[in-house]
Amino acid sequence: MFEQIKLPYAYDALEPYVDALTMETHYSKHHATYTNALNAAAEKAGVAGQPIEHVLSSLDSIDESLRSALRNNGGGFYNHNLYFSIMSPTPAAEPTGVLRERIEQTFGNVDELKAQLKSAAVGRFGSGWAWLNAANDGTLSVASSPNQDNPLSEGLGVTPILGIDVWEHAYYLKYRNLRGDYVDAFFSVLDWDAVAANYTKAIA
Repeated sequence: MFEQIKLPYAYDALEPYVDALTMETHYSKHHATYTNALNAAAEKAGVAGQPIEHVLSSLDSIDESLRSALRNNGGGFYNHNLYFSIMSPTPAAEPTGVLRERIEQTFGNVDELKAQLKSAAVGRFGSGWAWLNAANDGTLSVASSPNQDNPLSEGLGVTPILGIDVWEHAYYLKYRNLRGDYVDAFFSVLDWDAVAANYTKAIA
């Protein structure tokens, strides 16, 4: 059975950047719904015991009648687990070590990476996500996906290590239509140590 990530912080711990009501609704309503629907679809498809990364990477092998449910709800489950896990009330404010070296090699500096992520997030029409991805060889790239898609379900051959949720439920209560302000606030609670751990895992 797929389980939601257990939040290592209280709903109000990310204030004032992410408000408590948004966090509670996002986690206990939206993410819980995706998780429950994923479990139901995975059971019907016979993939309940498989890692979610494998399920999302092999959607073409799933019965067509269940493919959309697994893509949408599996994506919602995976994407949100990543999103919630890289935020912290006491974040590492800057990347260090190998990840920082790669960022500087690829983007020039951390600020330019943030600018590209913000552009991907703000430029995503409608609902979706902005990503920092890692290839097996350590190469980094920025991308965005619609709805609850991600680079795994899109078959891009890279692993997301940082995801910014730009569905309106992630920010509208506090930021209204100012998606760019929300993205700036997100960077204030982004834990680069968590992103670095995801990078290490992705290239292992």
